[in-house]
Formats: sequence, C-alpha cells, structure tokens
Amino acid sequence: MSDDIHFYEPANGHGLRHDPFNAIVGPRPIGWISSQDAEGKLNLAPYSFFNAFNYVPPIIGFCSVGRKDSLNNIEQTGEFVWNLATRPLAEQMNQSCAPVAADVNEFELAHLTASPSRIVSVPRVKETPVAFECKVTQIIQLQRADKEVVPSWLILGEVVAIHIAKRLLKDGVYDTLAGEPILRGGGPADYFQLGPASLFTMYRPKA
Repeated sequence: MSDDIHFYEPANGHGLRHDPFNAIVGPRPIGWISSQDAEGKLNLAPYSFFNAFNYVPPIIGFCSVGRKDSLNNIEQTGEFVWNLATRPLAEQMNQSCAPVAADVNEFELAHLTASPSRIVSVPRVKETPVAFECKVTQIIQLQRADKEVVPSWLILGEVVAIHIAKRLLKDGVYDTLAGEPILRGGGPADYFQLGPASLFTMYRPKA
C-alpha cells in the first residue's frame, strides 16, 4: 500500500480524530423535515443524510440514524414536508436539532412560523423560500452486506406539492444560488454556502 494513501476498513475503525466518511460525501443538502404525530403534535428537525432520487414522480428521501421523532411521526401519518435550509435561517435550523423531548415544538423553540400546507396536513416553515409537501412511498430499515439490520431508516416520499418564492424564478428557471442553500460538510460543525465563484456550467453530451 502506498505511503501517501490512508487506507482503512470501516468495520475496524478509521484511526482518525473524526470519521472522514461524512466529509468525503459532501457537501450535502440538508433535509429540514417538518412532521406531526397522529394527534397533531409538531416536530421540525434537520437531517444531513438527504437527497433527491427521482424525477417523475419527484421523490426525495432522508435517513433517520436511530429512531427519531420524525420517523415516529411519519409512520403514524404518512406525510412530511421538506423545507429549504438557507443561510439566513441557519441558526434557526441549528436550534431545531436540539436534543429535546418529543413534546417540544421545534417551530416554537426556533422562533419559526408553522404555515399550513396545501395538500398534506403537516405545516411548512413559513420563513423558508422553498418547501416540498410529501407523501411517504417507502420506509426501509437499512441493513449490512450480511443482511443484519441496523438502527437506521430511509424515508422516501413523493413530492405532491411545491412552494417556491417567485423571487427565485428568473425567466422561468429556478436560481439555486439566490436560494442561499446551506450544505452540510464534514467534521463536527462544518457547513458550506454557495457563491458566484463556485458556479460553472457544463451540458451533457448530445446523442
């Protein structure tokens, strides 16, 4: 093995001060998920394992590492809302991940407004410029290569309604940069934001 390559097998530990896996697979969009239980009790929490998985129908998903309130709520109702975590809302997003009891309303904790959705019963974050209303398609408990299950669940949802602030639509094209999304990086506290210097364009080859 080359001396300039750090090699490890995850099952045996990484041997570093902080697990590099999250830093390598990044930066990642944040799954800022609002949900409610069968009695209407609200929850709002960010998830760093989040992404989009399909165009038609649009499907997004996030992973709950451990059984969290969001998972419990979504199992009960079959609905959730993804809210765009932006740079102006970074502190409120961070506050919503505080380790509080299930009966604590993170909307109130983070001084955010729960705004009614149009299709699903779960409210969205009024202050964010973009939100996806979702209905669950699958909840999958993850497993190792040897089929042993692990305490992590992938929640997939079909996006049935989308809210976009009109200021982010430029000649019919959504302006990602203007949305000011924040992205999760590596280490214990690293986040990133987009800037003009990070933009380049590249079209797919034509058949």
